[in-house]
Amino acid sequence: MIGTRASLAPAQYGPVELTVISLRDPVPSAAVLHALAAQVSEGVVRVLDFVVLSRSRTGAVSVAEIDLDGFALVGLELHAPGLAGDEDLTAIAERIPIGGSAAVVVLELLWASDLAEQLAHEGNAVIVAERIPASVVNAIAELADVD
Repeated sequence: MIGTRASLAPAQYGPVELTVISLRDPVPSAAVLHALAAQVSEGVVRVLDFVVLSRSRTGAVSVAEIDLDGFALVGLELHAPGLAGDEDLTAIAERIPIGGSAAVVVLELLWASDLAEQLAHEGNAVIVAERIPASVVNAIAELADVD
């Protein structure tokens, strides 16, 4: 993920997750923004970038930056706008249904940064981290319960 939509200031970030949220409307609802703000206020994540992708009825894709005024109203700010690269956005856009919209949110995982920092003090390091979607975990757990 290399940002090409804006120039990025040099900074050090921890592990980052690119999260795609399907949107009911082409603009993120207050509920979506409040859900993100809750995670930020709990110190779980930091929002680095936020872009809205929409696919028209003809299949054309539009890319829109988040309305920063509305974002700030719920206590959110972008710490690295432009971090979601064009290649990432193009690949994600292909998965949005015709007439649909999605928010692409780049989240710094603050808990993972803290863990990595604590491990590094004794020369240890996280060498692999893999996210397993909740639907997969729940399906596996359900199968395990059946046995």
